[in-house]
Amino acid sequence: MIARDEVLHVARLARLALSDEEIEPMARELSAVLDHIAKIGELDLDEVAPTSHVVEVTGALRPDEPRPCLPREVALAQAPATSDDGFLVPSPQA
Repeated sequence: MIARDEVLHVARLARLALSDEEIEPMARELSAVLDHIAKIGELDLDEVAPTSHVVEVTGALRPDEPRPCLPREVALAQAPATSDDGFLVPSPQA
């Protein structure tokens, strides 16, 4: 099982405030995750093609075809504020 200090370090990186009661269960859960990753690392996956989904996804996106853009006047007419020929945005807070 991973050490208390490692759990606190990961929690700090994730900006999680863990109570003393949460540290031990979190250590067990993180250890279980790392054990699963270690098992996957033992597999011979040289002949397995990389995938982004476990099932084949077809037709999820329409073909990317160029189309005329929205006329500037129409876009600016829908904006809450404009300046010259563009959108007016608030300046960042200092």
